[in-house]
Amino acid sequence: MSIQVVTKIISLFESNGDSAYGGEAVTQGEHALQAAHLALEDGCQSNVIVASLLHDIGHMLHALPDDAPEQGIDDFHEELGYRFVDKYFKQSVAEPVRLHVAAKRYLCTQDPQYLSKLSKPSLLSLQLQGGPMTQEECRLFEQNPYYLDAIQLRRYDDLAKIPNLDVRVLSHYRPFMEELLK
Repeated sequence: MSIQVVTKIISLFESNGDSAYGGEAVTQGEHALQAAHLALEDGCQSNVIVASLLHDIGHMLHALPDDAPEQGIDDFHEELGYRFVDKYFKQSVAEPVRLHVAAKRYLCTQDPQYLSKLSKPSLLSLQLQGGPMTQEECRLFEQNPYYLDAIQLRRYDDLAKIPNLDVRVLSHYRPFMEELLK
């Protein structure tokens, strides 16, 4: 099963990874590989590396147009991605994937400078995703045992938008993915 799932993910990246990444100057595949690369370079644990790689897989699973946010549509990619990842991977991967949008909303409330550093497309999606969290939502978010991993992943998500950045190829992450399968 592990070879099939990882092969399926690689195939998904090959077929849908060239789609636009929500108004940014990189593709979905470039964004995912950059996020994983940043986690790897920072010496993160394997679960954060794999979650960083797969955090936006929900964008590759739906049939909405690339400009859905510009049309006022929240694609709920974090939930779609979570449902996919949760079938095959340990919670330490699935939960940060599920929480990466919530982490953006959390950071907007908790870090006064964070909001000003978001790209235009991220600001647009933030509004569709509910805007900054309330203090009560922040308290509930902090109760999840994987919230710190989700925050770390979120920071890589925000940085992984550099055109033509030299990163490792997808197959480099195969052993990381296989290690974290259920």
